[in-house]
Order: sequence, then structure tokens, then C-alpha cells
Amino acid sequence: MTDAPTLNNPAFPRLNERAPDFNAPTTAGQKSLSDYEGKWLILFSHPADFTPVCTTEFMAFAKLQDEFAALNTELLGLSIDSHYAHIAWIRSIKENFGVDIKFPIIADLSMEVANAYGMIQPGASDTSAVRATFIIDPKGILRAMVYYPQTCGRSIAEFLRLVTALQTADTHSCAMPEAWQPGDKVIVPPPATAEAAEQRASEGYETVDWYFSKKAI
Repeated sequence: MTDAPTLNNPAFPRLNERAPDFNAPTTAGQKSLSDYEGKWLILFSHPADFTPVCTTEFMAFAKLQDEFAALNTELLGLSIDSHYAHIAWIRSIKENFGVDIKFPIIADLSMEVANAYGMIQPGASDTSAVRATFIIDPKGILRAMVYYPQTCGRSIAEFLRLVTALQTADTHSCAMPEAWQPGDKVIVPPPATAEAAEQRASEGYETVDWYFSKKAI
């Protein structure tokens, strides 16, 4: 039996490295990581189909799907359930809540994808995935990952904000302050030399100290 992924185990996904490859059955047929090349991808797991917290999260993802698409971002769900269970669940959501789940859901009965991404946390459950979310860029690089306990639903709007922030940071070579929203000022990378630090105040930024400057974009 292989060891479960840990932070010291190379099998555990790590930021700014290649996301683990997968080829898995979904509600839209087989899907591989390579299918999303050239697009951003949000891969997210949930503990089980037909559970109330997961249902609220899936409806929230569905309601923001067009906004994610405007950011060249695809959605891909996962749980350790069969694709028959997934199909029945999304039909139930449409029937009972009027929300159409249009993004694919991986059926991971073998737990292969869940283990590769560290979605199985033995302290929570050996047979259910926790609420893990992975943001993968168009080159297949893992840019962000967030884990939630089974009892607490995620804020899907935060992932929309996070994708926007990552894309903005890439485009403008900047960083984002706490709770940054589109239109807010961004943080200028601090100077790397004493000479550059001396010049920072005269560079036209909104500078509080040599290491802390903002600008509008």
C-alpha cells in the first residue's frame, strides 16, 4: 500500500509546480488535465452527492459559471461517487432548485485523482474527499489550493476573485492587498537593492515606506 500524500511527499500537489495529471470518467465523458490546456481550471472536490452543503456549493458554482467563463476558466467537480450518482444528483438539483449544473463532475470511485491531489484527509475521512479547491493555470501549473472541512461550505465568489487576482498579477507583475477587488490599487513589488529603495519615493507610486507602494492599473 502506498503512503498517503503529505507535505513532504512529492506526490502531494505543490504550488507553482505541474498539477497532477489525470484521465478520469466524468458526467461529460473522459476528461484529462491536457483537455484544459490554454484555459484556467478550477478543480474542486466535495464529500458526497446528495448532501446539503455540497448542493449549495454546486449551485453557487453553477450560478457563477458564466463569470468564470469570461475569465477563460473552466469548472470541474469531483467526489468519490459513481457517474450514475452524479447524474441523479444534478437532475435532482435541477428539479428541486431550478439550477442547471452544466460543468462536468469526475466519478472517482478508485480515489486515484483524490489521492493524487491530497483530497483524502484521514483525520476527516478515509473514504470521502474534503472540500478541496485547486486553481490551475493554462500551462497546467497549480497556482492556488484551498482546503475546507466537511462541515463548512466554501465561498465561491472568493474563487472568482482569486482567479481575477492571479490573472491581474500575471499581467501587471504586481501583488494584491487583502480583500483586493478589480479596480482597487495593487501593490508594487518592493525594491531589491538599497539603491532602488532610496529611489522608490520618487518613482510616482503611492508610497508609505520604501517597501510598501501601491499603484492604479
